[in-house]
This record gives sequence, C-alpha cells and structure tokens, in this order.
Amino acid sequence: MKEETLSVNRSAGEKRHFNRDDNGAILPTVENFYNFCAEKKLMAVKCKSCSSIISPPRAICPKCFGHTFEWAELAGKGKLLTFTIIYFPPSQFQAMAPYAVGIIKLGEGPQLPGMIKQVRLTDLKIGMELQVDFETSIPKEWPRWPRYFFKPID
Repeated sequence: MKEETLSVNRSAGEKRHFNRDDNGAILPTVENFYNFCAEKKLMAVKCKSCSSIISPPRAICPKCFGHTFEWAELAGKGKLLTFTIIYFPPSQFQAMAPYAVGIIKLGEGPQLPGMIKQVRLTDLKIGMELQVDFETSIPKEWPRWPRYFFKPID
C-alpha cells in the first residue's frame, strides 16, 4: 500500500494522505472518504461489476460482492429519510446539544448518515430536501477527520 501526501495544507496545518494500492489507485476506505471531505468533495465508490454507488465506501460491494471500484463524486443533494434529536451526547459533542442526526437518501442512491445543521430542530421534516456542506476546521480531538453535514437546500 502506498501513501500520497497532498500538497495542500489543511486548516489544522496537517497534510492529508490518500492510501493507494500498488497500481496507484486510491483505496475504497473510510479514511480516504474523509480525505476527500477535506477537499470539500462528497465521494462514493462505483462497483465496476454491477455499477452500484456505495457511500461511505466498503471493500466489498453489498449487491454483487465485487471488489473492484472507482471513485465518483456525488452531487450531495438528497431527501431526509429519518432523523433523531440528540439531547444527551457523548462528551466531545456536548457543546452542540441538542442537535439532529439523520439519514439522507442521496440523488445517486446511497443513504448517508450525518448531522443536520443550519435549521431549527422544530422545522425538520421527513422528505425535506438537504444538501451536503463541510466544516472548515478539523477537530483537535477524536474524531480527527474533516466533517461533513447536511443543511436545507439554499
């Protein structure tokens, strides 16, 4: 497995690394998924056997059990399938409480969990249209990955 250092410095002054296979292809890992988030890209992998779009990525296609993929950028828009409001969060998220977490069915097909922001919690409705956005800083504590979230479509 190879690593590639990105030349762009991230907000925390770190450089991101994409894990690659021996042929130079970026591996379908959750770590690489979040590396793309640092570039403000919502990515999925497309199975080369059955064309299923999978996000977050997995090493094996859940539809056909294929294991060869190519990365594809998603538009990041979808509909809210379900949500919950968190009132008693883990310690690293206490300052955000209460906050909403939902599952969004993206236009390309995958269902992706995420926080929902920039909306009053009382205005959340099943079926509402949401779009992805990205945090501008990387947390200093776990999880130390760039974060994506969903917000109402502008």
